[in-house]
Amino acid sequence: MGILIGLVVGLASMLGGFMAMGGKIGVIWQPWEYVIILGIALGTFIIANPMSTIKDSGKAIMEAVSNSVPKREDNLALLGLLYTLMRELRSRPRNEVEAHIDDPENSEIFKHYPKIQKDKYLTQFVCDYVRLIIIGNARSHEIEGLMEQEISTVKKYKTKPYSALSTVAEAMPAIGICAAVLGIVKAMGAIDQSPEILGHYIGSALIGTFIGIFASYAMLSPLAAKVKLTREKQCQPYVIVKQTLIAYMNGALPQIALEHGRKTISASDRPTIDEVENDAITNTPGSGAALKQAA
Repeated sequence: MGILIGLVVGLASMLGGFMAMGGKIGVIWQPWEYVIILGIALGTFIIANPMSTIKDSGKAIMEAVSNSVPKREDNLALLGLLYTLMRELRSRPRNEVEAHIDDPENSEIFKHYPKIQKDKYLTQFVCDYVRLIIIGNARSHEIEGLMEQEISTVKKYKTKPYSALSTVAEAMPAIGICAAVLGIVKAMGAIDQSPEILGHYIGSALIGTFIGIFASYAMLSPLAAKVKLTREKQCQPYVIVKQTLIAYMNGALPQIALEHGRKTISASDRPTIDEVENDAITNTPGSGAALKQAA
C-alpha cells in the first residue's frame, strides 16, 4: 500500500506542478518514447539476469507491494516450534524426535504450525540443525559458523532481485537519453519545417530524458530499496533459529534459549516475554501433558 500511495503522490505532484506552470499534459504523452525506453530497459534486464532471477524479481515486487514480511504472530509461531522441538530433545528418545525431523510434512509438531511448514526452506533449515544436535558430535561454535554461512547464502539469493532492479534503475537516465537522441534525429529531419512543428518535435524528444530520470530516481530505485528491505526481513527467521538453537546447544533451558531468539527480533515486531509465555510456550503440541508430567 505504501508503494501505491507514494506513486500516486509523486505523479500527482509532478503533473499538478507541470499544469500549474501552464504546461499541457498532452505533451508528456509520447507513446513511442515510452516504447523505446521500456523496451531497452526490459532488454537489458533480460540480458543481465538468468530466467530464475527474472521470475524471482516479479515475485519480489509483489511481496514488496503487499509487504509480505514475517509478522509478530509468525515470530511467535516460530518460537513455539523451536520450543516444542527443544522440549522433545530433552524428554524424548532420539528415534521419536528423528521421526519429526525426517518427515516434517507428516509431523504433528510441524502441522501445528502450518505457515512455517509451508515455508520449505525455513523448515529444512530447522530440521537440518536439529538433526545435527541429535547426532551430538559437532561443537556449538562449529554449528554457529555453519549457520552463519548458510544464512549469508540465503540472504544473497533472496536479494538478487534488488541487485537486478538497481542495475536497471542506474541505466534508466542513459536509456532516456537514447530515446531523446532518436527524437532529436527525427527533429533534424524536419529542420525545414515551421518553428512550431520543429519545437513540438524537440519537446517530444526531451520527454525521453525526463522519463528516464523520473523512472530511475522516483520509481525503480525506491522500488528496489523496498524489495531489499522486504527480502532482508524475510531472512530474520533464520537468525532467530540460529540464536535459539545455539543457546540450547550451549546448555540453556528451552525457555532461556527462546529469549536468545526473541532478542534478535526488531523492537517494533518483537513479542513481549508474556506473549512468548502465553502463545509460544503454553500453546504448543503436548504442552498440557508436559506440564502434568513436570508436576
